[in-house]
Amino acid sequence: MGKGRTRDLEGRLVALIGGSGFFGTHLAQELLARGARLRVCSRHPERSFRVKPLGGLGQVQTVAVDVTKPHTLAVALTGVDAVVNLVGAFGGNLDAVQGKGLRRLGEAATAAGVRALVHISAIGADADSDVAYARTKAEGEAALLAAYPAATILRPSILFGEDDKFINMFAGLIARLPVLPVFAPDAKFQPLFVDDAAEAVGNVLAAPAVHAGVTYELAGPEQITMGDLNRRIARAEGREPLLVELPDALSSVIATATGWLPGAPLTRDQWALLQKGNVASGALPGLAALGVHARPLDLFLERWMVRYRKYGRFGAKTRLA
Repeated sequence: MGKGRTRDLEGRLVALIGGSGFFGTHLAQELLARGARLRVCSRHPERSFRVKPLGGLGQVQTVAVDVTKPHTLAVALTGVDAVVNLVGAFGGNLDAVQGKGLRRLGEAATAAGVRALVHISAIGADADSDVAYARTKAEGEAALLAAYPAATILRPSILFGEDDKFINMFAGLIARLPVLPVFAPDAKFQPLFVDDAAEAVGNVLAAPAVHAGVTYELAGPEQITMGDLNRRIARAEGREPLLVELPDALSSVIATATGWLPGAPLTRDQWALLQKGNVASGALPGLAALGVHARPLDLFLERWMVRYRKYGRFGAKTRLA
């Protein structure tokens, strides 16, 4: 398939719950290119106004929705063909937002006669985890499937893109600081290009019956350690900072002692998740089963890091023919 250019969703109305963020915007581009109409649902609908210009006249609607309030879901799902739930959080009432409260979404989708429902969970979702984020992710999957058994669960790894808050966070720090501590330098993860994740969602929506009730792990093509990621970013920026790889014991102390402060570099739960890593288990089907060939980070990194170089694009080395 030509990267989202097959119009296999022509005319279908898709509700993106929590669709105003990073992944939601990229997913909107994918689905609009495939002919879908969108209803972008968010607690702050003004944040999704940037999606409107991506579609044609009347192709994108914006609606105010709070997943903890069933009456807003009922309104948002009226007349839609499919739903994609992208709501997630690291703090607040996790049980209501991404945990057992997801039963409300399943019940609303069933009542509205929605034909397909895709839920974006996360690799590492674990009902037995001591970390609230991972535990409620697993509980949310179960609650949703209890109310809407045909839902498709997608568990992506960390998503990266030119406008993400993950790669760009490290890139900004490396550009500003001559010395940078690296937490959990040996922790492994499989970063996934956001547009590949969006294509996977589109492929599910194009054939919902095939994927009904199935859980997939969406991971990138390579496992990268946190230390290696920082080195790759520094190299792409043309910088040589001192990267201090902190031992786990020290990282744990820092997370415990400062994690409760606003703007802390790492909370206790984030440290626990980081230490565990974020790689596919291999026990579930992956991107290949959804017809997606994942692209590696290095395919994009040199180009994206130009703005972080000392002299921007003029700092790049010129290759002579």
